[in-house]
Amino acid sequence: MLFGIAWDTSSNLAFAWSILPILLIGMGVTLQATVVGFFVAAVLGLLLAGLKSVRLKIVAWPARFITEFIRDTPLLVQLFFLYYVLPDYGIVLPAFLTGALALGIQYSAYLSEVYRAGLESVTPGQTEAARSLDLSPLRIFTTIVLPQAIPRIIPAMGNYLVSIMKDVPVLSVVAVLEMLNVARIIGDRTFNYLIPLSMVGALYLILTLVASAAIRRLDMKLPKEGIPLR
Repeated sequence: MLFGIAWDTSSNLAFAWSILPILLIGMGVTLQATVVGFFVAAVLGLLLAGLKSVRLKIVAWPARFITEFIRDTPLLVQLFFLYYVLPDYGIVLPAFLTGALALGIQYSAYLSEVYRAGLESVTPGQTEAARSLDLSPLRIFTTIVLPQAIPRIIPAMGNYLVSIMKDVPVLSVVAVLEMLNVARIIGDRTFNYLIPLSMVGALYLILTLVASAAIRRLDMKLPKEGIPLR
């Protein structure tokens, strides 16, 4: 008896083992949503950072407004907007894709600031020298500035990758069968919430530890002076 609750080790272990394959399927959905969401955030965040750095105010100001709007509104509101409002205008997306897009859009605002810090860390003299060689702005950005900025922002980007992973359970409100939603359904059907929720917590701990270790290793491997282009 533990805290007034009968604890049958053998039966609970058997129950945990029986639901593990279902939770692993949910974990697969969690990982997919994390990867898609992070990809959207990385691409859109880079686009916003580039637009905000443009000297023309007519370009930079709208990009800054969009960034602030996204960052200052809750993820759940954005998710509901994509899931419930867009169909009224003929845009119907699967629940998984809608959730991944909501995650990507939300975190693109944060990553745009990470990109901005990385881009500003590159000394202006290098871009001025590139302009003197008559290189196009796009080539300067993609071959000189960005390869030097990326290694410097890997730790911050990795932190947001882990944050996206931990925010995936929000997608359960639009019926995405990610890991926590699967555990909740198991609890509803078996009236046993302790084991599935505890297992989800343990699986999330493993995922975040592995992701953090991979990010640290990548940060150590990449040269801080920039990614060599061949």
